[in-house]
Amino acid sequence: MWRVALRALFGRRARLRWVHLVLGGALLMPFWLVGTTVVGPLGDTGNLFTTSLVVQFGAYLVALPLAAIAALLPLARPLSVGVARALTGVPAELFADGPAHSWAARLRTSAWFTLHLGVGALLSGASLALPPFAVTLIVAPLSRSVQDFLHVPWSMRPFDRLLLLPPAGFAMLLALAACSAGAGALLARQAPVLLGPTPADRLAAAEQRAAELAERNRLARELHDSVGHALSAVTLQAGAARRVLDRDVEFVREALTAIEETTRRTVGELDAVLGLLRQDGEGADRATGPTLDTLDGLVSRSGVRVAVHTDGDPASVPAHVSREAYRIVQEGLSNALRHAGAVPVSLWIAVRGEELEITMENPLPDRAPVARPGGGRGLRGITERAALLGGRAGAGPQGAVWRLSALLPLGAGR
Repeated sequence: MWRVALRALFGRRARLRWVHLVLGGALLMPFWLVGTTVVGPLGDTGNLFTTSLVVQFGAYLVALPLAAIAALLPLARPLSVGVARALTGVPAELFADGPAHSWAARLRTSAWFTLHLGVGALLSGASLALPPFAVTLIVAPLSRSVQDFLHVPWSMRPFDRLLLLPPAGFAMLLALAACSAGAGALLARQAPVLLGPTPADRLAAAEQRAAELAERNRLARELHDSVGHALSAVTLQAGAARRVLDRDVEFVREALTAIEETTRRTVGELDAVLGLLRQDGEGADRATGPTLDTLDGLVSRSGVRVAVHTDGDPASVPAHVSREAYRIVQEGLSNALRHAGAVPVSLWIAVRGEELEITMENPLPDRAPVARPGGGRGLRGITERAALLGGRAGAGPQGAVWRLSALLPLGAGR
């Protein structure tokens, strides 16, 4: 129990909190000096720096509102949070980050700043005044001049002086340590309340996390669809070329050409996606990637025979919808390659009114080839792409064929 008590009064955490309180007292000094210019002339002597306790505490009462007003500045919160994180022993995640923009956050910061400086000034004054006086009491029995300074009566016996004065000095030091620990604990308890995130801060943080998660998911879909499709196509083309290497040189040449063009196109797409990761500015254009205008190149080197049927003008589709449609078709072809092999695929692209409809069909094989063991997340990515545009998508077996369909509104926002 004694060890716990001593640790609470003189341990590392207690010492750091005492430093925090003394720092608060130091921060109050400019405001206190302003207060003395207001209260000092009202004293009997008219001296700004009089030792009168009435004037000093009057200046203290004037300084606190001035400190509260100064703490309404937005930058007061990050400064207070930085000091409190380092010295109060409160977990860092309980504090808010960034300047206080809302009035609720500013008022909380102002209340904390006033409490910190007000309590810190009192403890700083006590830390300056009590230890010298306590040490004087402790050594008083050893020096008659010190006893005269303290006005110790001559009639007090030496034993009484030894019995009363040193314990009184030690008691003062212990009381100062207890008050410092109590004040530090009070500030530590109030720090998460006054410097923690407000409801508006929590909402802004949640929106920021949601935006970052959406961006990561978008980049993950881009990488999955572009690189995944290329790897699936290259795997099947290389496997087919290996099987006929000794019998059909022309087919091998065509397969190698397809592999070369597929990888070259994918490297360009990969570079575009990686460029998004390197963009730091908020105004950077993130709307990059292939569209339906480049669909012919994708279809011609996809590794499967694709019959394309169009209804309407795909060139009239807005660019951001066209990019998502391209990725949906790309993933549909990748899905056919992975699970059905080099089977013929039928693709319908129809622009009807304010909607773009995509339908893909391929025969179901007796046994699916393994282009990538374990499958992937392509179908879920297609659903996410359609949902982000306010549309819908689905895929599944329909009799003897596998059908992928997506409906995208052309008026969808970015």
